[in-house]
Amino acid sequence: MSKNFDVIALGELLIDFTENGISGQGNPMFEANPGGAPCNVLAMLNKLRKKTSFLGVVGKDQFGTALRASLDELGIDTSHLYEDEEVHTTLAFVHTFEDGDRDFAFYRNPGADMMLCEEQIEEEYIKSAQAIHYGTLSMTHEGVRKATYKAIEIARKNGLLISFDPNLRPPLWKTLDEAKEQISYGLSKCDLLKISEEELEFMTGTKDVKEGAHILLEKYHNIKLMNVTMGKEGSIAFHEGKEVFQAPFLQEKTIETTGAGDTFGACALNYVLENGIEGLSEAQLQEMLCFANGASSLITTKKGALRVMPEKEEVEEFIASRK
Repeated sequence: MSKNFDVIALGELLIDFTENGISGQGNPMFEANPGGAPCNVLAMLNKLRKKTSFLGVVGKDQFGTALRASLDELGIDTSHLYEDEEVHTTLAFVHTFEDGDRDFAFYRNPGADMMLCEEQIEEEYIKSAQAIHYGTLSMTHEGVRKATYKAIEIARKNGLLISFDPNLRPPLWKTLDEAKEQISYGLSKCDLLKISEEELEFMTGTKDVKEGAHILLEKYHNIKLMNVTMGKEGSIAFHEGKEVFQAPFLQEKTIETTGAGDTFGACALNYVLENGIEGLSEAQLQEMLCFANGASSLITTKKGALRVMPEKEEVEEFIASRK
């Protein structure tokens, strides 16, 4: 069966308000950047010439209208981007620290992204993709959780490649035990996993990345390829008994790290779409990590993520310049 899309991502589409200077009166100014991890992944996949579609909900308000326009402009299909008449588009305020790391304050009680429901998950639509990508923000509350589960089960039944990034945001969970439980569900269903070292420690209790990775791989035999991102320390791929490390491309020009993990995840997913997820050699894993590290390094030099993903050629030139 020919597929309409390479990847469908489901979850949150929101406005990231990022700090952008001080006003004449001495007040902090914020820039309204389109964001949300699943769509950041799609934006990078589009730069890598993949056909993508987003499944989620925004409010019927000025922010929802702006987000739809952003996705349309980027070439991400919005045929399954729904609007909620009552609940406003989700907002996140991003505070950036001096080292580029950040802290989030979410306005989401409720936010429109939580309004996705089971009835909006259409089997024919899910079947029309090669892969599905999801995180855990669509598992924080019961209604959207049921919708997420339904989409994943349809994807599994129809043999789609399943890609997961926990994207843990502690303030959004009632309890961290509930977060752990839902991440466990996500881990139990995916083929491809992108996980940060902090999330790995959260799930396994160990700071040792390799030890943590092996704990997860022994527990979740469905995971065919696990990529652990370690920020300034680089990344490691775990695949069929192989462990491959790739050093980071550190930037003098880093201003914030928003979207770096999503950029990395998109590049790894793209590599798997082009090369398969079984029998990858160490050289292939190195190639995948090198490109993903390069792309995620470039995104840290720009504000926001969704609209500023690097072109494929830009990433290749950047990596070549560092050799």
